[in-house]
Amino acid sequence: MITWRRLDERDFPMLRGWLRQPHVARWWNHETSAEAVERDFGPVARGEEPSEDLLALVDGRPLGLVQRSRLADYPDYLAELAAIVDVPEGAVTIDYLIGDPEQAGRGLGTTMIRSVVERTWSELPDATCVLVPVSAANRPSWRALEKAGLRRIGVGDLEPDNPLDDRVHYLYRVDRPSG
Repeated sequence: MITWRRLDERDFPMLRGWLRQPHVARWWNHETSAEAVERDFGPVARGEEPSEDLLALVDGRPLGLVQRSRLADYPDYLAELAAIVDVPEGAVTIDYLIGDPEQAGRGLGTTMIRSVVERTWSELPDATCVLVPVSAANRPSWRALEKAGLRRIGVGDLEPDNPLDDRVHYLYRVDRPSG
């Protein structure tokens, strides 16, 4: 079972290690210096940004990270996505990683995505859907989304996290269950 807590600054050394892992660095392409991690994750950890960085734990051990944001809080990003697909009011987006390479490829990404989507419905009562862009080249990621119940609703060009990648992204969506 996955449990969650907010990422805080004491987690930054672990996060730096995860960002250095080849299976993460390939898709996140993030600077890993202490200063870069503080710059990019510190404002959220301190509550200065409206998004959330959530640490996923399995049996109390850190598994991965999910970044969750209301798209309305990031109008430029919302506009990029809205140029490709319809983005309803109340849409939320996530980004995610499995930090430990020994945990990758075991279905835990699907479990983590499914869990954070379920939490989204209970924690964000105004959330209408979860909309996730993913590089078309990142098959393991989009397969995890499909297995977690999201459906592909569009294809379009977005700036890739890694400049080595093509701009083509798939967009996946799951709507809040009715009733």
